[in-house]
Amino acid sequence: MNLKEFSRPEFPKRALITGGMPYGEKELYFHHIGGYFIHADIFARFLRDRIGAENVLFVSGIDCYGTGVVIGYEKAKADGFNGTLDDFVARNHRLQKGILDHYQVSLDIYAGSALGEAGEIHAALSAEIFKRLYSNGTLKLERTMQFYDKDKGVFLNGRQVKGRCPIQGCKSENAYADECSLGHQYKPDELIEPISILSGKTPEYVPVENWFFDLPTFEKQITKALVEWEKEPACRRVLLSVIREFLKKPSLFIKKEFIEKVKSIEEMPPFTIIEDEQKPSCELVFTNLDNREKAVSVLTKNGVRYRTGKTLVPFRLSGNVNWGVPVPEINGLSGLTFWVWPESLWAPISFTKTFLGDGTNGTKWEEWWKSDEAQVYQFIGEDNIYFYGIAEIGVFTALKEGYKLPHIVPNRHILFGKTKASSSGDVKPPKAATLLDYYTPEQLRLHFMHTSLSERSVGFEPKAILETNKSGDFDTVLNEGNLVTNVFNRLVRSCFYTAQKHNGGVLSECEVSIEVKEQADRTILEYERFMSELMFDKVFDLLNIYLRDASKDWSARAKSENANEIEQLLADSFHVVKTAVVLFHPITPICCEMIREYLCIDERMWDWRYIFEPLTFFTKPSHKFKFLEPRVDFFKKHSSQFD
Repeated sequence: MNLKEFSRPEFPKRALITGGMPYGEKELYFHHIGGYFIHADIFARFLRDRIGAENVLFVSGIDCYGTGVVIGYEKAKADGFNGTLDDFVARNHRLQKGILDHYQVSLDIYAGSALGEAGEIHAALSAEIFKRLYSNGTLKLERTMQFYDKDKGVFLNGRQVKGRCPIQGCKSENAYADECSLGHQYKPDELIEPISILSGKTPEYVPVENWFFDLPTFEKQITKALVEWEKEPACRRVLLSVIREFLKKPSLFIKKEFIEKVKSIEEMPPFTIIEDEQKPSCELVFTNLDNREKAVSVLTKNGVRYRTGKTLVPFRLSGNVNWGVPVPEINGLSGLTFWVWPESLWAPISFTKTFLGDGTNGTKWEEWWKSDEAQVYQFIGEDNIYFYGIAEIGVFTALKEGYKLPHIVPNRHILFGKTKASSSGDVKPPKAATLLDYYTPEQLRLHFMHTSLSERSVGFEPKAILETNKSGDFDTVLNEGNLVTNVFNRLVRSCFYTAQKHNGGVLSECEVSIEVKEQADRTILEYERFMSELMFDKVFDLLNIYLRDASKDWSARAKSENANEIEQLLADSFHVVKTAVVLFHPITPICCEMIREYLCIDERMWDWRYIFEPLTFFTKPSHKFKFLEPRVDFFKKHSSQFD
């Protein structure tokens, strides 16, 4: 097989991977682990093998700020927690980090936006970014209206206000002050039927001053990023579709029965009408945001109900909650803090600076975020595309500091059963820790990587937990794990036991069969391509076929009583094992390390510079394996799965 005939994907010289930041008020749930952390970890581990561990950074951290954290803290105090708000976040950070370790998520740093050195660096970086945006003329101070709970005597922010999303066609059951659970952005006064979660009453709407980033002026830069992403084989369709939706002209939706009335209103700014015979509403499209705002006032005055369409709107930077990163005082305006979403966009930079020892003034981090030799991969949930795929591009462009276009990797929703579960909703998702009472980390890593979240929302249906799945049906969560606990485990054991029986545990010095070598090489090249395109479900399918074919080959050839044929079978099968172990290394790392230990091969085995080499490349003549005792498993099932 001539490898030069194949066009292999290119990888950056350096790669920085980020996993989405879990909120600071809770432990990790299954969707944190299965929704993006496992995928990010598999890719980070693969790149360490592919381009060298020294060229890969994997960073993330707990999102310490936000109203949700304050609400969670107050609830925890009511349940007996005695510490400060800082203590509360630090405790949750420890819990989250512990679970990530249990799931073998290999972060170089798991920091916190308010914790220790990372918190100090983050505060300094936030102030620096704010001042730079201000000096570049991309910030504007606006007097806006904000919800105020008169009974409690406090301003309400973010999640302290609930209502119905005003975006046309949105079916979110949880809409907050200026965003819904599906990531739609709108102005607070557009929220339908707002209620204060503190008092349960309708809040007042009072004027406040806040800083806004002029996101609409960066439409061209966002469009340019969209065009660049469209060229990438690994770009996910949901990223492109969401961005396109927000690049539409400002619009409003009204019932068709009101269209003649609207046409007759003289104060209405110019608009065009888009009608769909299949829909009860029509769309009024405006040339700019100011005209839409004027139309909103006119329609409200004339009693015409409307819903807003998606478009670019100014991106709020500040708020007035006490628990937040301080905003620098400018123009005499003080006491503001950053809204949690903007500062979370550059938090991974703060964590990178912390890990590299940059402090507040170092520049080593720029080699990862700005260099042409580096690429940033950001693994997120689809709800956050607006922030990372739109707002982040605008903000980083406005800084004029040479940030490279990141590669955004959005996963679709991972459902609990057939429902989108939320810790604040009616359907509670299982905690990530709970799953480990029923499944091994390897079983869960394999199952979550095989979900096709790049293409569609997928249900997670653990028979051990779901009350509706307690019948004798097979537990689908175990499907992928069976490939290693059964097929791969059996093949590896058979190789070792047979070598011990026929060869005294010594590696066969026969050359690997041409067809076995070519099949291994083809599998490696397909695997590399799928990884470069971030198609983790296809990686699993490829390995599934490869191992099951190898298992069938073993079963057929192991019946021979010819010593030479057995010798050749061992050479071929150990090559399959070596190939499969390297390819599984990013997915089930601890188990693969155990196999490498028994092969008595050094860590060069993981290095992709030697990916096509046979085992004899790493050994001396008469290489002897570590003795494998009877009934030793390289891939184990969970103790709860044995009758």
